[in-house]
Amino acid sequence: MKSKIQEHRKNNRSIVIKNLILTFALALSTLIGFSQDSDTETGISITVTIDNVKNDNGTVLFSLHTKDTFMKGKGIIDTQTKIKDGKVTITFKNVMPGEYAIMALHDENDNQRMDFRENGMPLESYGMSNNVMSFGPPQYGDAKFKVEKEDLEMAIRF
Repeated sequence: MKSKIQEHRKNNRSIVIKNLILTFALALSTLIGFSQDSDTETGISITVTIDNVKNDNGTVLFSLHTKDTFMKGKGIIDTQTKIKDGKVTITFKNVMPGEYAIMALHDENDNQRMDFRENGMPLESYGMSNNVMSFGPPQYGDAKFKVEKEDLEMAIRF
């Protein structure tokens, strides 16, 4: 009889320990969820408008870059939008304070890349933050801007 009681107590302890572990895991995941929510609330929004898109064909691709990602492929945030009446507006949300550059491309044929002429000149319109257009590839130093404490609005020209 004692062995059945001891076995029953052992099983109860095991159930209690499992319940405690599950409760702890649930509480931890809830705390992590709340901390992620609070992080997203502290980010800055950057709203970008382009009002001189030459036609409504395709989409406009946008990339938010740091110095490390600029002209090296994908940005830290990439997005795209349809064009209406030669105008687009997008918002990068939850951007942490720092230094960034934005690149935009009118992807007329929706192939997700810039197309070039045989001589290497772009076939599709493009622009960048600060609207600096020079001969040769864009430079991060020309396009960079700072994100600090307030939301930003900017216009990019093609």
